[in-house]
Amino acid sequence: MVEENKNKKIRVLTISDHPFSPSGVGTQTRYVINSLLKTGKFQIISLAGAIKHQNYQPQKTDEWGDDLIIFPVDGYGDQESIRSIIRNQKPDILWFMTDPRFYDWLWAIENEIRPLIPMVYYHVWDNYPYPKFNEKFYNSNDYIATISKVTDDIVKTVSPNVKSEYIPHAVDDKFFKKMNDSETKEARKKIFQDNLVNEDEEEKMIFFWNNRNARRKQSGCLVWWFKEFLDKVGHDKAILMMHTEPKDQNGQDLEAIVRELGLTNGEVVFSVEKLEPEHLARLYNAVDCTINIADAEGFGLATLESLACGTPIIVNMTGGLQEQVTDGENWFGIGLEPCSKAIIGSQAVPYIYEDRLNKENVIDALEKMFNLWKDEDPEYTKWSEMGIQFVQRKYNFENFCTKWVEVMEGIYEKHGSWSTRQGYKSWEFTEVV
Repeated sequence: MVEENKNKKIRVLTISDHPFSPSGVGTQTRYVINSLLKTGKFQIISLAGAIKHQNYQPQKTDEWGDDLIIFPVDGYGDQESIRSIIRNQKPDILWFMTDPRFYDWLWAIENEIRPLIPMVYYHVWDNYPYPKFNEKFYNSNDYIATISKVTDDIVKTVSPNVKSEYIPHAVDDKFFKKMNDSETKEARKKIFQDNLVNEDEEEKMIFFWNNRNARRKQSGCLVWWFKEFLDKVGHDKAILMMHTEPKDQNGQDLEAIVRELGLTNGEVVFSVEKLEPEHLARLYNAVDCTINIADAEGFGLATLESLACGTPIIVNMTGGLQEQVTDGENWFGIGLEPCSKAIIGSQAVPYIYEDRLNKENVIDALEKMFNLWKDEDPEYTKWSEMGIQFVQRKYNFENFCTKWVEVMEGIYEKHGSWSTRQGYKSWEFTEVV
């Protein structure tokens, strides 16, 4: 590589959810961007999508100045915006993240992009069977980072010739960590106030659900089954807090379900405000169990955040959730095996498994977790302590940041960009019979 290129900052064009949005994609994008910028070796041009913008003018931050320029876009942008930014901003690497269904338009102009700069894809895929229909997408990248073991196996099987590497998500341990007992008690009282204690002056157990209110998340199903759980243990024994938008157009009307089931005495409460990481961490510490029973989940960031704060989890053994609740020997909560694996699909995704849980199994898991918590069982404490250690070991935040810096520097050195671009051919020899 020529000498002048070694001394300049590496310019990375990112496409994802807005890096300051609370979504899992937005959060992980922010982590990657910050880790690169902290080295002083990178500049970031961010196409920030997936939210409604009030202003579409380019934005900068006080912290990063000219090293981070954010371009608000609808969706994830379009071909013309990509062409314009690549020509005008001259990035050295294109980095993009989330489900491939959102990027078919981007891969359609791969032959225009890759002769100039390498394409790096941070990939999520929820489940088997192997999506052979994604092969053309996978083959259109120079490098694929995979967020789960399921995704990693899928990419390596479907497109073995593409360089891919398992880089799971992480949580910032500056925020997501266990508080001491006095801080936890204070947080519980402040958040749940008069609803925390029942008429017998017993503290209620608090179950937490932090997800988008969308169909695959099974939000309404959880409320329905939680009511049946309360029918067994007592309606004044536990609370379900749902950190979500109860009237999200992509999900069910959760408020209507709560009214229908008569859960209007504080059994189900909603948290709708967008929370900064430190406030969200207080919530994880204040609750007693975090639940995710989604029928498809590429990773499931909320449960990892919960484990980092010492709060055990109940999860469906699907996608990335199954590698969070156990390390293969030890458990950090309750993992529920799906009772059915239906093949569903659409025009964009012809087939994929949808992992559904059995109602009785979910209610039994809620009851088991409740009894362990109520009885102050050592197993509950063990899950809490070992969950923290597991996150620090496998999903270490410092290692995550270091790894992404190494990956991006390595891609720049190996593949180059513009006049130094190497390792890519826009043509191939094909034998004609």
